Amino acid sequence: MLGLAYALTLYLRDKESFKDKSPLLKWGLGILRFLAISLISILLLAPLLKRFQTDIKNPIIIIGQDNSQSIASAMDESKIATYKSDLNSLITKLKENYEVKTYTFGDDIKTADDFEFDEKVSNLSDFIDYSYDTYGDQNLGAMVFASDGIFNEGKNPIYSKAGIKAPVFTVALGDTTQKRDLLIKHVYHNKIAYLSDKFAIQVDILGKNCSGTRPVLTVSKVDGKNTTKLYTKSLRIDEQQYYHSEEVILNADRAGVQRYRIYVSNVKDEISSRNNVKDIFIDILDARQKVLILANAPHPDLSALKQSITTNKNYETEVQYASKFQKNIEDYDFVIFHQLPSQNNNIEGLLSRMKRRNIPRWFIVGNQINLNKFNQVQSVISIAGNSKNTNEVQTTIETEFNLFKIDEQLRNNIGSFSPIIAPFGEFKTGGDALVLLKQKIGKVNTNYPLLAFSQKDNIKTAVLAAEGIWKWRLFDYLQHENTEIIDELILKSIQYLSVKEDKRKFRVSTAKNIYNENESIIFDAELYNSSYELINEPDAFMVVEDSEGKEYNFTFNKTANYYTLDAGLLPEGNYTFSAYTNYNAERLNNAGKFSIQPIQLELYETTANHGLLRNLSKRFGGSTVAAANLASLGDIITKNENMKPVMFQTTKTRSVINIKWIFFLILGLLALEWFLRRFNGGY
Repeated sequence: MLGLAYALTLYLRDKESFKDKSPLLKWGLGILRFLAISLISILLLAPLLKRFQTDIKNPIIIIGQDNSQSIASAMDESKIATYKSDLNSLITKLKENYEVKTYTFGDDIKTADDFEFDEKVSNLSDFIDYSYDTYGDQNLGAMVFASDGIFNEGKNPIYSKAGIKAPVFTVALGDTTQKRDLLIKHVYHNKIAYLSDKFAIQVDILGKNCSGTRPVLTVSKVDGKNTTKLYTKSLRIDEQQYYHSEEVILNADRAGVQRYRIYVSNVKDEISSRNNVKDIFIDILDARQKVLILANAPHPDLSALKQSITTNKNYETEVQYASKFQKNIEDYDFVIFHQLPSQNNNIEGLLSRMKRRNIPRWFIVGNQINLNKFNQVQSVISIAGNSKNTNEVQTTIETEFNLFKIDEQLRNNIGSFSPIIAPFGEFKTGGDALVLLKQKIGKVNTNYPLLAFSQKDNIKTAVLAAEGIWKWRLFDYLQHENTEIIDELILKSIQYLSVKEDKRKFRVSTAKNIYNENESIIFDAELYNSSYELINEPDAFMVVEDSEGKEYNFTFNKTANYYTLDAGLLPEGNYTFSAYTNYNAERLNNAGKFSIQPIQLELYETTANHGLLRNLSKRFGGSTVAAANLASLGDIITKNENMKPVMFQTTKTRSVINIKWIFFLILGLLALEWFLRRFNGGY
């Protein structure tokens, strides 16, 4: 009505305009104005359009192909080609009516239309769980699971908690015939061992149809191209199904990642000899720190200290006397000075040499010490008095101490330990020293320090201002039938003092020292400026070299304020790496080692487990077909009554004002009216 009123008022009431023109012109202009104003008026009411859309979702069929090496071991090239052709035909047929998703699984789950049976791991349950997580809430019609039923990673797929509602059809691959084979089933070992220790490996040997054979088990150490035999044993197999577990004790005689080869000799006519050998890698750590207890004279404290320290095998402890000490003090990582310096033994020369290497030290005060010299060689605690005059002191713990954590048992019991002997005099703590234990004389709690720690010029120092640790150790054993409390106090003190801060400005690290051959090698690097702030402005580079001298060159990626590098997959063996960067006209370097061990899991079990596949299909309401009958699976799936499409209806509502063509229609109507008015002399 608004549009009509506007058009009538503008054109029909105006008798003068266009009076010499055809009446059709006014009618045409009025209609154009009527339509334009009407459309604009309608848009002012903000009308909405509601549209219904129906989508039909065909059932999804997931096809998962086991891509592990054990599949190929049971088929020659012609059988593999035939199977691939049959599987592709099945996929083509299913795609006519269904949405087909194809995957391979082994080391990892991948979307793929082709496969080579070259992956070194079988993880069946992982694929079941992935399918449920990805398609569990969609119109999943069926799963096709092609495998030999052998898995060597993950849990048994039958016990998967995946709540798949669709049937699972399994394709039985591989050979269930149990052929003659002697193999190393498992090798159990620690990933690390400590230098000079002994460590054990357990070798489980499995024999199938090998009765009457006499194989030999050999354990060797592999160093580059050299192999050294460490252990041999002849085995006697008198039954068809043979299982034997052998424990071998080896010496950790060299630091670093060491490669050991376990080999059981072949038997005649066995199906595979590749599973007769397994290589393992063990990281031999030279983590022991050399601790020197340097004493003025024999004392029961020396034995007590050594016994406590040696409870931790990372410390190698040695007791020496200052008057006879002729070794190089710089060969030790930590030194305990017991009642030194004394009147007869001045240790200033030793301390001067220790300072060059920032070797931490712990002074234990006794009645043989020279207090004047003692006060000169350290700044943790100063004692004004005479070491010949003594007090029996017990101890209290300083609650504000925070250099390391104090166990609750130590905190609750140390105050009741037997008194030890401290010099009589005035005790003062250095300005930067932190006190752990204070003296308690009789029933009086004092502020005199008993055990305190300090760090000056990058050298950590501790002082125990009393002798008699042996009394604490005996009392601890008397009360608790062990010496854990006093051992913890001594070991935590040494650990804090001997830990060296990493002051390098360029540092490179990798997540672990031993990788599997299917794992990418990842490095992280950090560069610090003079204020020890993380930066990554200059480029950083790395050279990785294998045992034969072949080099791999890389450039680090810059991420946030640090560096990262994914070196990808590398062949098995031992490697060294050297990283470097240039910053402030200085070349900064960092180096290290890592090793890559082979994965031989697929070689240890080659007999297919079709029973597992049948149980899997039974659990999820499917069936099992042989690889030769793969074509029949298409008909079985098609006839399944549950394979129905799902209709999804969606409603979309939108405002008419957002429809663009209406804008151009209004613009066109007004433009045409304007043109006709101007063309015919109207203004």
